Amino acid sequence: MRFMILVKATKDSEAGAPPSQELLEAMMAYNEELVKAGIMKGGDGLQPSAKGVRVQFDGAKRAVVDGPLAETKELVAGYWLWECASLDEAIAWVKRCPNPMPGPSEIEIRPLYDLADFGEIVTPQTEATWQRLKSEIGD
Repeated sequence: MRFMILVKATKDSEAGAPPSQELLEAMMAYNEELVKAGIMKGGDGLQPSAKGVRVQFDGAKRAVVDGPLAETKELVAGYWLWECASLDEAIAWVKRCPNPMPGPSEIEIRPLYDLADFGEIVTPQTEATWQRLKSEIGD
């Protein structure tokens, strides 16, 4: 099963405060464990929302909203893409993570959809296109 692991933003991350050297080293050691275990497939920290935008959709209309964005508790400061045997395994790995922020913080675990999760609406053409795209991106 694949999971998106979302490190929730805090006032510190939204202010652009860099991690301490100790935290950076602890996170690198943790990432190394994840890679060696075959869990981590990708991940990065995100710059503050003030440097980003949101594109809002309403039918055919598009609107761009400049950052900073909504309440900090709704924002993401970083992510990992993991492959684990189960949600329980992903939880166990997150519990081993160093606290990613100087103060209280939160990490969210979200399973990714697999094309098979969409059942009978997936046509053979859709399946073939998805498999071709995955091979093109090296997945």
